[in-house]
Amino acid sequence: MTRSRTPLEAAAGKLIAAIQKEWGIEAGEPRSAESENVMHAAHDLLQAASKFGSIVSVIGSGSVSTFLGTQWVQAHPRVLPYIAALEDAQ
Repeated sequence: MTRSRTPLEAAAGKLIAAIQKEWGIEAGEPRSAESENVMHAAHDLLQAASKFGSIVSVIGSGSVSTFLGTQWVQAHPRVLPYIAALEDAQ
């Protein structure tokens, strides 16, 4: 039987999917490497959510936007609702 995801895990997964879309749009462009790094960072959030039930161990007292990179987030406003949902689930 498969384990169902918690709301925090689901929110982290949706954020990853949103970042993957941004990365796909940028594929082949020089800045796609930065988006790939942000996607890996979002996977760290999902792993923390799965392992600890919290993302605080990864982001500390900061925000998800800060953890992912404020400039990158500002340049990709389509991910903002997913960041907000993850922070709300926390």
